Amino acid sequence: MLACRDTIGVMRSAVARAFLFACPLVFLNSSLVAQKQPFDIQALLQIARISDPQLSPDGRWVAFTVETIDLDKNTRPKQIYIVPLNGGSPQKIADPGERPRWSPDSKKIAFVSDRSGSSQIWIMDADGSNTKQVTNLSTDADGVLYSHDGKNLVFTSSVFPECGADDACNRLKLDAEKNNKVKARITNTLLYRHWTTWEGARRSHLLVLPVTGGVAKDLTPGDRDVPPFSLGGPEDYSVSPDGAEVCYAMNSDPVPAISTNSDLFVVPITGGPSKKITLNPAADNSPQYSPDGKYIAYRSQARAGYESDRWHLMLLERATGKLTDLTDTIDRWVESFAWHPDSLHLFFTVEDRGRQYIQFLSITGGAARIALSGNSFLDDMQSTPDGKSVVYTRQSGSSPVEIFRAASAGGVETALTHLNDAVLASYQLTPLEEFWVTGAENTPVQWFVVKPPAFNPNRKYAALMLIHGGPQGAWGESWTYRWNAQVFAAAGYVVVMPNPRGSTGYGQKFVDEINGDWGGRAYDDIMAVMDHVSKLPYVESNRISAAGGSYGGYMVDWILGHSQRFRALISHAGVFDLRSMATETEELWFPIWEFGGMPWDNPEMYARWSPSLFVKEFHTPTLVIHGELDFRVPYTQGLQLYTSLQLQKVPSRLIVFPDEGHWVLKPQNSIFWYKNFIDWIDTWTKK
Repeated sequence: MLACRDTIGVMRSAVARAFLFACPLVFLNSSLVAQKQPFDIQALLQIARISDPQLSPDGRWVAFTVETIDLDKNTRPKQIYIVPLNGGSPQKIADPGERPRWSPDSKKIAFVSDRSGSSQIWIMDADGSNTKQVTNLSTDADGVLYSHDGKNLVFTSSVFPECGADDACNRLKLDAEKNNKVKARITNTLLYRHWTTWEGARRSHLLVLPVTGGVAKDLTPGDRDVPPFSLGGPEDYSVSPDGAEVCYAMNSDPVPAISTNSDLFVVPITGGPSKKITLNPAADNSPQYSPDGKYIAYRSQARAGYESDRWHLMLLERATGKLTDLTDTIDRWVESFAWHPDSLHLFFTVEDRGRQYIQFLSITGGAARIALSGNSFLDDMQSTPDGKSVVYTRQSGSSPVEIFRAASAGGVETALTHLNDAVLASYQLTPLEEFWVTGAENTPVQWFVVKPPAFNPNRKYAALMLIHGGPQGAWGESWTYRWNAQVFAAAGYVVVMPNPRGSTGYGQKFVDEINGDWGGRAYDDIMAVMDHVSKLPYVESNRISAAGGSYGGYMVDWILGHSQRFRALISHAGVFDLRSMATETEELWFPIWEFGGMPWDNPEMYARWSPSLFVKEFHTPTLVIHGELDFRVPYTQGLQLYTSLQLQKVPSRLIVFPDEGHWVLKPQNSIFWYKNFIDWIDTWTKK
């Protein structure tokens, strides 16, 4: 995908790919509304960003990571908290720290911290005391897991393949690189850079180290990254319940830049040859052993080279090799999953029409049922040891992530964290409202609206349409720190968020219908929403603007050449010239799938859907934003767009962040981004 959802935020995701529960705020009277402030960027930066909840094996505690904002240092420090499962106040136990992982006896927590100057593995008691550094590797350490017998730690490190876990060898090579006066980058292969990083001589490997200390061992030697770059979902390695084996995903195809073919492998935790256990030509990821060790569940796609194919939940029986597609009849993507302690059932999440639910199924057959739902986005579920309760996160479009507990069979839920209650109490947030319109080919298209604070139905507002990236992403009941609709609504806009063709959560056919049709049905769907928005009694029809990032930026560029109905536009990290984009980007499987090959294979399609060929029709004032470290959609795409706008004498402005990639992540840059974004729209819609 061109942009991941928050995980988020939108984009899935991801990662960010992209994406807690709060009922719509109900105000007792207008005076109470008046006491609340609009939710602006300063409010957004006060939110405690909760992630990665981990239930202790004894079922008594939940450890989790909290990210905060330090504006003075322009950083996003992370801390580790714990909270009792039965209720109580969360307590901070590590600062800095992230990725808490419990020991099997629930007495220790392994975590990642840079407190010693580099990213290393640490262990502490469950209350945060007796902290001890476990690794001191020149190549850093991350992604720690406890083996289920409590004897070993499995983690990742970016090593030189010829050195493996030999840190003295790695240190010599790092010193040689540092002291070399020549800093040239040399490559003989594709995927030589990715997202924001140039590929060097090192590779991510899985290492194992005894908990008591000693020498680390490389479990995945060779010239491959383990795990591979994730296409979303849970982590891509796990340890068997007996602690004897590690299962991991790896892409072993000759040219990974044109392949999504990751397979699952197993290796003894003591080291040795790995064995491939899946043969699917598309992606196999996110292995999780059943508690009894008899099965491995994982996510899988069917079509090679298509990163936005439907994710199925697969079951592999270890003894027989029998493979079962557990969700073949469910026309939605399986996003995350977790085993029930009985090893006979699985919890899993699916996105559906702007929400994400937790479902429950038996591995022996039968229909899945919804375990937990609501007008929100649920994730990160884990079952208690007795199977009676489930811990999970809940978020919505008007409330950030918090951690909850509920009965496995559903029912009343209990919030375990309230870290953002005090902040949110001071601001007015607006619940999302859902609409549907008939789009291209008479297909229903869903869209959401966020109204300004203290909304008055008797006055007219300017509207701002946000176009999501991906293109296989979606807007809905999820919280995001980038493109936060509440911040835009607080600036006085009716915020419109359409989910046109290509969006996830509406079935795979709806997703597939954008393939080879980027400016076709999706554009028609968006303009159908535009038609409806312009007729809303509280919207000023001649004061509607649009903005989008990644594919959303592409659609803004496409709109530039095909419509003059918008008062102003913003293109962030947008694709402008499809032909040059295809050879500048790094994940080559993406343009190959979306456009039926490279430009020399299918020149007609590239010409048909490239916004660069419609520059003569550009008239709408446009702000262009890009990051110099964006290797997904290289910033030269933004430069080409801006140059074209200027030569066409279209009012335009260019903002380039030299220290950002596909997303604007640094706190001060984020403030600058939101201010200039809103100022640009204000300039053209409020004068």
